[in-house]
Amino acid sequence: QVQLVESGGGLVQAGGSLRLSCAASGLTFSRYAMGWFRQAPGKEREFAAGISLSGGDTDYADSVKGRFTISRDNAKNTVSLQMNSLKPEDTAVYYCAAQYHIYTDAVPRLSYEYWGQGTQVTVSS
Repeated sequence: QVQLVESGGGLVQAGGSLRLSCAASGLTFSRYAMGWFRQAPGKEREFAAGISLSGGDTDYADSVKGRFTISRDNAKNTVSLQMNSLKPEDTAVYYCAAQYHIYTDAVPRLSYEYWGQGTQVTVSS
């Protein structure tokens, strides 16, 4: 049974930082591209950041590029999202997701198979 469990969300002032973590179990972690998505109230879920199987390739939504950094530790089966210079518009539920992939450098934005339950990030102005 695949489980993705996010942690690290919370309330922070604009300009502050948070680090989200996602612990994966029940899958061969190094065979999965990982992504972070977010869903703000009244909006559709959107891609925020993704990382390839080995961590050598990353992709970011334009809205977070330069402020967020995704990383992974295949020895610990974890993926993290370091969020700096947070803005009120970053307020959302953040989800970790996994997609099985055969291409080592692929960083997909769609068709993720497994999802975590989400963690709330609230940025006050």
